[in-house]
Amino acid sequence: MAVKLHRCSVTWAKINAHPCWRVQKALDEQGIEYEIVTGPLRPGKRDELDALSGQRKYPTIEFENGDVYREESAEMAATIRAGKLFERSGGSGAAA
Repeated sequence: MAVKLHRCSVTWAKINAHPCWRVQKALDEQGIEYEIVTGPLRPGKRDELDALSGQRKYPTIEFENGDVYREESAEMAATIRAGKLFERSGGSGAAA
């Protein structure tokens, strides 16, 4: 099951303190297939993200079944590294 990682457009920032990179790196480490969906830097411009998740914060993960997962990035990365990402989706699936 592939997921979509909704993140900021600063894809060049690859430091552990950057929330979007923290989650993206955890996905990479676990071998989870994902598509990057970049969005606006300014929260006021994140209308599509707000419609999807009810929040204007990155990162957000969207599952194939339309479910959305959003927590603080450290918690998201820990969930991914623990192999529990797909438990956050109402549908069943495993990492591809």
